[in-house]
Amino acid sequence: MNNSHLNNGGSIRLLAELRTRLIYAITVLFGSFAILMYFANQLYTWLALPLLKFLPQGHLIATEIVAPFFVPFKLAFMSSVLLTVPFILYQVWAFISPALYGHEKRMIWPFLLLSAGLFYAGIAFAYFVIFPMLFHFLANVAPKGVILSPDISEYLDFTIKLLLVFGALFEIPIIMSLLISTGIVTREKFIKWRSYAIVGAFVIGMLLAPPDVFSQTLLAIPVWLLYEIGILLSRVIKTKRNE
Repeated sequence: MNNSHLNNGGSIRLLAELRTRLIYAITVLFGSFAILMYFANQLYTWLALPLLKFLPQGHLIATEIVAPFFVPFKLAFMSSVLLTVPFILYQVWAFISPALYGHEKRMIWPFLLLSAGLFYAGIAFAYFVIFPMLFHFLANVAPKGVILSPDISEYLDFTIKLLLVFGALFEIPIIMSLLISTGIVTREKFIKWRSYAIVGAFVIGMLLAPPDVFSQTLLAIPVWLLYEIGILLSRVIKTKRNE
């Protein structure tokens, strides 16, 4: 009976803690959304700049009457989600940390920080490096008599997908480290697979970059370097595990 009461009390405290963490995360999410919503149109203009400078007419089009309102609204919400991801991850970590051992706590926190940093680095790389190359190519490859005039909703969907793809690509070191730390793959195997990783990096460059050697190489090299960072990071994990 006493054990039952103790278990019920622990479950109630656990649910209360979970609810508190969820409230914190939702409050910060919608608070940032309320702020970004005020700058929604400026956010969209900033997102469209890499394409606008290559368009002859200098503007995008809206094919739906409500698009000029809902598309920036959608962008503001997506931006607030991306900005609050580190805080949300912190709430998750704070919730599960009491159940972790000391060495696990010390490992997870740097992983969360590094993961968030790499994700934002991937987004920045896509916006400042890939977008200018890609949109310059697309604007100049159009057939004669065709004027490139993308719809604002289509452009948002396309760019968000690319940003998320590059954000995920930059998580390669984290994924490698997790695979090694869980024992699914050894560090030696990743070193052995280095040549395949280089080929894979250039395949990714061929798929995501404009069809010229310079652009494809410019994308392939960072992907390969991320693989090498994963190998270096795995060495730190292996050392810590041995200690």
